[in-house]
Amino acid sequence: MANLPRKLELFYDVLSPYSWLGFELLCRYQNIWNINLQLRPSFIPGILKDSGNKPPALVPRKGKYMMMDLQHLKNFYQVPIRIPKDFLTVILEKGSLNAMRFLTAVNMEKPEMLENVSRELWMRIWSRDEDITEPQSILAAAEKAGLSKEQAKSLLENSSTDKVKNKLKETTSAACNYGAFGLPTIVVHMDNKPCVIFGSDRMEMLAYLLGELESLSLSIIKTDIPCPTVLPTCQTYH
Repeated sequence: MANLPRKLELFYDVLSPYSWLGFELLCRYQNIWNINLQLRPSFIPGILKDSGNKPPALVPRKGKYMMMDLQHLKNFYQVPIRIPKDFLTVILEKGSLNAMRFLTAVNMEKPEMLENVSRELWMRIWSRDEDITEPQSILAAAEKAGLSKEQAKSLLENSSTDKVKNKLKETTSAACNYGAFGLPTIVVHMDNKPCVIFGSDRMEMLAYLLGELESLSLSIIKTDIPCPTVLPTCQTYH
């Protein structure tokens, strides 16, 4: 009898370009690896505040490195990232609260559309340098992702309800309870225990934990490394 897929949670915010990279990589591998990928729209400012962390752009050397790093990752992973012209305004002032509430509403009512709508919002902010804060911007993204005008409008209305707002807070708190200090945060459940991995550049480690090293493409890791027979113990948070 085949093993059941392992539950894997991806906590993300479309304000985070590294979340986009992690999202695309996991979407590529979800049908290759034996995983049940569950997307968890979260709010990165809440995670940063709870953990005492701060955006890398606020640390000059990190910010400078981030610009160079994203260019390399864009080319390597073939994800069309383009830095917004007014980067600090987009990140620190405009933010993503309305977009993440909308994605939370999508996840609650039309979960089958969450992947497409998330990707389109990333495309707006991190590829085409377009707004994701105004209602018309969110509606445009939703419709381009495949939702009807009526569905998009209904979801946008619902995104301002206490039910949706509380759900986003709940998901963000869940990430914090796992020990998140930034996004993307990946939680893989093995033997009923959560193993937490931070960042989009840990796919080799994730594949190792899942026993899936041989399925990684040559562009990411050499596949002549034998898969582990014993999985390592992971740090858990309570």
